[in-house]
Amino acid sequence: MNSTPWPHAPLHRLSENGTYFVTAGTYQKYHHFRDQLRLDVLQRGVLTVTAEFGWRLEAWCVFPNHYHFVAHSPEAGAGSLGPMIRKLHSKLAIWVNKLDRTLGRRVWHNYWETRLTYEKAYLARLHYTHANAVHHGLVPVANQYPWCSAAWFERTATSAQVQTIYGMKIDSVQVADDFDVECGSLLPLSKAAASRRTPNEAGPGGGWEMADG
Repeated sequence: MNSTPWPHAPLHRLSENGTYFVTAGTYQKYHHFRDQLRLDVLQRGVLTVTAEFGWRLEAWCVFPNHYHFVAHSPEAGAGSLGPMIRKLHSKLAIWVNKLDRTLGRRVWHNYWETRLTYEKAYLARLHYTHANAVHHGLVPVANQYPWCSAAWFERTATSAQVQTIYGMKIDSVQVADDFDVECGSLLPLSKAAASRRTPNEAGPGGGWEMADG
């Protein structure tokens, strides 16, 4: 796959088919996706596989040892969530183990999903996900982190929507997010230009297609 299927403009309303907040972490919280190339592949994988299974992303963020996303399930319901996550994790594990020459190593631990049924809980988790890089101390402003939806959200949503969602309080949101994320040299792109970067700008070979095969 040579291009990333970026989501359409966010709906910002609960779906009758089901709206879910999903978190997944690596085994023993190891930083398998610890550089730009690996994060590019992880982000592109999340966007590609959710689109392939008909899930509509509203927010996402990926890190060296975990990721979160908020998405609406397809019309058929959420039964495809498990197969979708398994496909994503399988392809990523094969790819990163080949990269590290560690055939068969366990990469992923588990994933957790929460169905969102209240509007305030939904909007708060959108804010939490867009701004999760700030929570982890990686950037002062969410849209400076290239591997999340914040910059996309600010480009595609109305100013009123941005104000509403960023105005939601998130200090009491209950999320499985006990992950240490080291910044190190992870963010040479955390300048103004980073907010305009997309996974398609990963450079030669830096795409989800690397996880194929």
